[in-house]
Amino acid sequence: MAKRIFLFLALNFLVVLMISVVLNIFNIRPYIQSYGLDYKSLLIFCFIWGMGGAFISLALSRSMAKWMMGVQVIDPNTHDAEQKHLLDTVHRLSQKAGLSVMPEVGLYRSNEVNAFATGPTKAKSLVAVSTGLLNRMGQKEIEGVIGHEISHIANGDMVTMTLLQGVVNAFVMFLARVLAYVVSGLGRNRQESSGISGSYILFVYLFEVVFMILGSLVVAAYSRYREFRADAGGANLAGKDAMISSLKTLRVLQEIKDPRENPAMAAFKISHQGRKGLLALFATHPPLEDRIERLQNLRS
Repeated sequence: MAKRIFLFLALNFLVVLMISVVLNIFNIRPYIQSYGLDYKSLLIFCFIWGMGGAFISLALSRSMAKWMMGVQVIDPNTHDAEQKHLLDTVHRLSQKAGLSVMPEVGLYRSNEVNAFATGPTKAKSLVAVSTGLLNRMGQKEIEGVIGHEISHIANGDMVTMTLLQGVVNAFVMFLARVLAYVVSGLGRNRQESSGISGSYILFVYLFEVVFMILGSLVVAAYSRYREFRADAGGANLAGKDAMISSLKTLRVLQEIKDPRENPAMAAFKISHQGRKGLLALFATHPPLEDRIERLQNLRS
């Protein structure tokens, strides 16, 4: 536990340090001046912080996933029959998807029936499968799951999600500061306009929370769309019947949860228990019933 806390703090310090260096390189100075807001400096400031944080997270995504989930990468020269078969399946479907570099393949110990894909680029990607999935699914269903995850990689979903999240972050920061400047009355007091008041900071936090909630709706909607698209890709790679069968098996076994589950990894997995009511708008995954129905209506 102490090691994880230390690594978490070290990672955040590294992110802040790197972004601060970039801001200094571009000579980005305080955006509140005596004459009012410097919108150009503010926009660049928000863009660097919003996009910078997102892309640093993307660059570290594969390493962080291995650490958080305890993923053990399978040696390509393994003599273990089950692991060798998994490697061959990933390799075959990756070639079919047009990937020029085979993803790393890993296993993580969990009773949960799940899998995920991550990585900063198609050439530096990772497909990880839980031991619970290997133990509870047949080969047909496993191929459907692998096809789904490889489709995420082939579609470039990790990069697209990072771009979207970065843009949302930047606009949230920008709009929150502009509105806070207006509402706090900072711009009307020329004696204080070159500084930052307590009310301004309070309104910045308030508006950031509101806009981040609204931005999350956009990110979640795209995440659900990419799951439908990865299902279709999995059906193309492994076969429509295999993909439908894997989702039906996931629906039956979705109540099996890992008590050590890390919420930060939930959005990466093929299956995540959906929310109900208005909270469904914030869900990263569509209900499995909807995904199965969409595939059943998909033309072969």
